[in-house]
Amino acid sequence: MDIIRPTLLLDKDVCLQNIATMAQKAKDKGLIFRPHFKTHQSAVIGDWFRAYGVTAITVSSVSMAQYFAQNGWDDITIAFPVNILEIEAINALAKDVKLNLLIENLESVQMLTKKITQNVGVFIEIDTGHNRTGIASNKYYGINAMLKVLHANERFDFKGFLSHTGHTYQAQSKQDIYNRHFDALLKMKALKNYYNKDFPNLILSLGDTPSACLCENFNGIDEIRPGNFVFFDLMQYKLGACDFEDIALRLVCPVISRHGSRSEVIIYGGAAHISKDSIINLDGKSLYGQVVVNKNGHKILLDERNYLYKLSQEHGVIRTTIQGFHNFEVGDLVEIIPAHSCLTANLMGEYLTTDGEWIPMMSKDFHRSSAQKPRNA
Repeated sequence: MDIIRPTLLLDKDVCLQNIATMAQKAKDKGLIFRPHFKTHQSAVIGDWFRAYGVTAITVSSVSMAQYFAQNGWDDITIAFPVNILEIEAINALAKDVKLNLLIENLESVQMLTKKITQNVGVFIEIDTGHNRTGIASNKYYGINAMLKVLHANERFDFKGFLSHTGHTYQAQSKQDIYNRHFDALLKMKALKNYYNKDFPNLILSLGDTPSACLCENFNGIDEIRPGNFVFFDLMQYKLGACDFEDIALRLVCPVISRHGSRSEVIIYGGAAHISKDSIINLDGKSLYGQVVVNKNGHKILLDERNYLYKLSQEHGVIRTTIQGFHNFEVGDLVEIIPAHSCLTANLMGEYLTTDGEWIPMMSKDFHRSSAQKPRNA
C-alpha cells in the first residue's frame, strides 16, 4: 500500500524480539511480568504477549482496562490513582476481571470504601523519587492510616506497594539510572521489611523501562511493569536502554517543501502526529525526531545535525546541514524516529506493519463510549 500521509510504521519482528527479551529477563529474575499496555494500546499487539507467557497486564485508565477486558484480559492493574468519579465503571469492571486499583492518599480510600461494591485488589503507590504521585516511603503514619481503612472493608485485598520509578528518564548516564533504581529498591525493600509481619504476601511492584532494561539487581522486588520497551524510542536510546536497532516505530511523512536559503525541509507530520515530547540535541535545542531517508533503495540515518526541530499542528520542520539538504526532494517519504513513542502511538491511533498489515488501537470513540455520563447531562 502506498503511503500518502503521515503513517506510523511498525517493525513487527523488532517488536516481538523486544517482548521476548523482556519476558525472558523477568523469568530469569523470578519476577512477575505485568507489562504496561498504555504504550501500544492495541488488542492485536496485546495478543502478541500471550505467546511469551504474559497473563497479567497494567493499564493507565479505567477505559483502557475496559478495552483490554473486552479483549480477553482478566488480570488488570490500573496504575493510576483511583478516580472516584468512575466508581460505577470500576464496580462493573470488577465483576468480570481480577482488578487492582491504586491509592495514594487517605481521602481517596475513604471515599472508595463508601462506594465500592465488588472485591478489588489495592496497591498503595509509593513515591521513590519521581515526585508525581504517591506517598513517600517513610511516611508510615499516612500509610498506616490507609491500611487501617483498607483492613476495615472486606471488599479490599491489600496487594502491596507499587512505584513508578519514572525519574530514571531524567538520568544523565547509565550509572545514574543504576543509582536511582537502587535507591528505589532500598526504599521499597524497607517497606516490605516493616510490613512483612502483618502482610507476609505483599507484593513490591516497580515500573519503568530504563531500569527494567539495564539493571540486574531486583532483589526483594516481586513484579515489574515496563511499557515503552515494546517499541523503544530516541529517549530510551539516548539513555542507553536499547540499541538503535531495537526501536520498532517510525513515523513516515511526505516531504512537501524545501527551503535551501535556510537549510530547512518541511514535512507533512506535526505535533498532531508525533507529539511535542523532545530530547535535547547537540546544539542544546529540542529534537523531536531523528531522520531516516531512502536513497537508491538504501535507508540512511542522518546524524543529529539533520533533525526534526520545530512543529506546528500539521507541519514539521527538519533543520539540515548544507550537505544533508540534498537528501530531500519534494514528494519523498522520510522516516522520523520519535523522541517518545508512547505519545506518538497515542496520537496516530493505528499502525502499519512492515508486513503490510493495518493494526488498530483503542479508539477515541471507545474512550467516549466507555465514559460515565455526567449525572446532570
